[in-house]
Amino acid sequence: MTKRRMWRLLAVLFAFSLVAAACGGDDDDEGGASETETETTAASTGDDATDDDGEMMEEEEEQSSLGGAASEEDIEAAVSGEDDDGDSDDDGGMMEEDEMMFDRSTLQGIFDEAAARRDKTAAELTEKIESGEYGVGDDGILRGPAGFEIDMNACPDDWSNTTGITDSQVRIGHTTAQSGNLAAYGNIAYGWENYFDWLNENDPIMVGGAPRELTLIIKDDAYVAAQTIEFVDELIEAENVFSILTLGSPNTLAVYDKLNEECIPQPFVMTGHPAWGDPVNHPWTTGMQMSYSTESILWGAWIKENLSDLLPVKVAGLVMDNDFGLAYELGFHEWAEANPDVVSEYLPVRHDPAAPTLTNEMTTVAAFEPDVFISMTAGNPCLLAIQEAGQSGLYDDINAKGGALFTPSVCKGIEAYMKPAGDFAHNWWIVGGGSKDTTDPKHVDEPFIKFVNDNLEAAELDPSVSLYGIGYTFGYPYGEALRVAAELPGGLNRTNFILAVRAIDIYSPLHLDGISAQLNGSADGYFIEGSDFSLFDADAQTWDIIGEIVDVNGLSSNCAWDKDNGGCR
Repeated sequence: MTKRRMWRLLAVLFAFSLVAAACGGDDDDEGGASETETETTAASTGDDATDDDGEMMEEEEEQSSLGGAASEEDIEAAVSGEDDDGDSDDDGGMMEEDEMMFDRSTLQGIFDEAAARRDKTAAELTEKIESGEYGVGDDGILRGPAGFEIDMNACPDDWSNTTGITDSQVRIGHTTAQSGNLAAYGNIAYGWENYFDWLNENDPIMVGGAPRELTLIIKDDAYVAAQTIEFVDELIEAENVFSILTLGSPNTLAVYDKLNEECIPQPFVMTGHPAWGDPVNHPWTTGMQMSYSTESILWGAWIKENLSDLLPVKVAGLVMDNDFGLAYELGFHEWAEANPDVVSEYLPVRHDPAAPTLTNEMTTVAAFEPDVFISMTAGNPCLLAIQEAGQSGLYDDINAKGGALFTPSVCKGIEAYMKPAGDFAHNWWIVGGGSKDTTDPKHVDEPFIKFVNDNLEAAELDPSVSLYGIGYTFGYPYGEALRVAAELPGGLNRTNFILAVRAIDIYSPLHLDGISAQLNGSADGYFIEGSDFSLFDADAQTWDIIGEIVDVNGLSSNCAWDKDNGGCR
């Protein structure tokens, strides 16, 4: 693997660095985005070059390992079906073949596999903890897989390993948007809570031999980073939570420094910003969904692979003007700059996250006459972008010339974003991040999705709202990590939980077959590193997967995000 990475350095196409111009990350005046300076030391992946090129090659290898995505070469090889260098199998995990003999066509088979994977992870961690290799040592350093370390000496004096665990509860804080332009995402919290209700009733977390109820404490920050800061303070100081989950890139960037300084777990955040792949500087924070950096490269790789008759193409992007949208903008800009034979011009058009309409912005996009349009936004603006593309004539123009329109992975929900757009939603592409929509006719009869929808219906939550189902997508790995932590020496506590998170290796029934769901200490900071390419069929109200699933599990470089300047350092 090292040799292949070194040869990449001879090409212009460096692995995704996002070292873009200083086009910021502030979410208008909501603070947080550049509030404090992030450390810029990148995590070592153990892949330093050792051949005859010596120290210079090591330096170049370090530069090429920044960016929060796999290298362009690895991604393009996976897209073209030429990748035979992966370490994971098609079953979404790293367990040995004889341990994969579970019947995923039944709910019981899925649960049996989950239990086997938990047992395997817990046994491996326990062995290391009991040998003194993992866990908190006499020097106050928490050690875990693949060189993962946290200096517990730097935690606050009043820090406790069991804060949030009471005689009856495990208290988990969640900030999300349940009002404002992105209010639909607040439904994820209700789905997550519904899954935890099922766990509480059927397979509760055990602490000291007694069950504990998983309790979500949900705060509506309206996707306003300043409000997120206030609610996080409240969750820490008044609610005494065990861990915190945040939604939104600007919101998470506003608080992840503090949560790491406070030594509070913040795993599986609801955003794909590349900054969450930083196990060295932000060890308490992880993401869940595919990195926006990877998504940006996949857009480019798809264009290169599928629009050869139009190359080089003009590309326009509608960009939400905050840290979320700018991560996309910077990422695709870097790819386009490195591939002038594929992209002749790239026009990003930014919009206010709170704007009630996008007519002016989409008029600008249409006037550019792009061959490819990429929506780099979120929430209700995704729907508005599809509608405006149709009404402005952009949709017809791009389809007439054989180009493509992309909606972002965060707007895969059929009920929320595609169905309301009517016929204008037909033939939109998505780099979907491998997740399943629980309302998609292709998946509704699958055992786990039927389980999800039955639970929602029993709680009088409408199963046709796919964002409720996404709550299970986030809740499931959270629950698996909690259950592994509860089996470790010392039982459920914060340090055991973060070890379980950093060693997680599950089959995720709400991701497509072929998508791995893993983390590995400091070596691999990204949980999902693969995607489908799907095309929306408005008549059937379904996403049709086109081509093979792309999975670059374990190949994404860690990202120490520079909040002042934008980009990984």
